[in-house]
Amino acid sequence: MHTFRYLVSGASTAATGVIVYYIAYNWILKQEDVHLSVSFLPRLITAPVAALAIESLITFFVGFMLNKYLVFTQSNLKGRIQLFRYGSVVATNILLNYALLKMLVEAFGFYPTLAKLFITILLAVFSYFSQKHFSFKVRK
Repeated sequence: MHTFRYLVSGASTAATGVIVYYIAYNWILKQEDVHLSVSFLPRLITAPVAALAIESLITFFVGFMLNKYLVFTQSNLKGRIQLFRYGSVVATNILLNYALLKMLVEAFGFYPTLAKLFITILLAVFSYFSQKHFSFKVRK
């Protein structure tokens, strides 16, 4: 039952991400790049990247809430500790996703879509155990 709830949570978060990305790209940004005047940020952020940033912020919190209140309900860690640890796992997954995709496609010549599918499955398993034993662990 625990694994099923994790799969439902992950699928819900992924579906939310696709919907939010679509809305952000087409309706909020109207498929137009974002021009910034902040000196420490890039001057131009393309519409797809800006939509991804909006989507990532929203799905981060959706994923956290689903994991906290649906999947890992037995955790007795403080919420702020769970949030920090959850963010650490998400950041690690982003870096691993990038590095593994680059390695499999560029160094080993894998077909990109198959490489992405393999990495997604691998990181879903990694993420489950990381969330269970780190972000939302139960103290004895």
